[in-house]
Amino acid sequence: MRRGTIDGKTPQRIVKNVINKSKGRLWGISDLHVSHPQNRQVLERLRPESEDDWLLVAGDVAELTPDIEWALTVLKERFATVVWTPGNHELWTLGDDPVQLRGEERYRHLVAMCRRIGVITPEDPYPVWTGSGGPATVAPLFLLYDYSFRPPGVPRQDAVDWARSAGVLCTDEFYLHCHPYPSRDAWCGARVELTERRLAERDPGIPTVLVSHFPLIREPTLVLRHPQFAMWCGTELTHDWHRRFAASVAVYGHLHIPRTSWNDGVRFEEVSLGYPREWLQWTRSGTVLRSVLPAEDPS
Repeated sequence: MRRGTIDGKTPQRIVKNVINKSKGRLWGISDLHVSHPQNRQVLERLRPESEDDWLLVAGDVAELTPDIEWALTVLKERFATVVWTPGNHELWTLGDDPVQLRGEERYRHLVAMCRRIGVITPEDPYPVWTGSGGPATVAPLFLLYDYSFRPPGVPRQDAVDWARSAGVLCTDEFYLHCHPYPSRDAWCGARVELTERRLAERDPGIPTVLVSHFPLIREPTLVLRHPQFAMWCGTELTHDWHRRFAASVAVYGHLHIPRTSWNDGVRFEEVSLGYPREWLQWTRSGTVLRSVLPAEDPS
């Protein structure tokens, strides 16, 4: 199975909101969690296969803003184009972070940081990939979750207590602030509405690559060891986006279960690295990047 190499060098080339006419590959990775020294070493060794390769970073780079900026800067120096969308960890406000902004203000700060270093964000015009497997409109999506991935018999107002009673509680409940929105649900709803409008305005004649930290559909969460955690993993509001917006592939992370699955004939690619205790069980040298376009040869 062909994947990205972790040696060699490539020159920096700034490309933003342009059509790539190369024969490179579109790679994906998420959940780098570079606060862990072993994960930081993985990132330091990452290299593209060619100077034309793009990289999709589907969230959870790190928790602290200096680590986020360091990691994305390193990747931008190596890949022709880097596209980022935040995970929940980037949105945490921890006491030892030099940036103490919360909620929407923190997200806007991260967007400004990415623009400064030449990384594409969900607030920028969607670039079009025309390398191998293209053309495709690459759409980074920042959507959050609204606790709708819960069992039918559990009311929203009881959902967090229901999960807590089973010993499951997402750290977001302490560190991911929703200011100025009244709830994470409300922030999610606003992001869904905004993103839906933008996707509707794209060129309908070109397929999309939908890139989000959280899976767009509930199905990937059905394999979780602790099913209660699914509530913090997405929203039912996007259950048909892969069909409505002509996705050739939907890229996501968050679950730390890297795999390929299919829904309605659309490929769903989880591109997580995860924590060292997880990836050390399965990864080999040169296998941490997942090919988004073209698709991996199943053989």
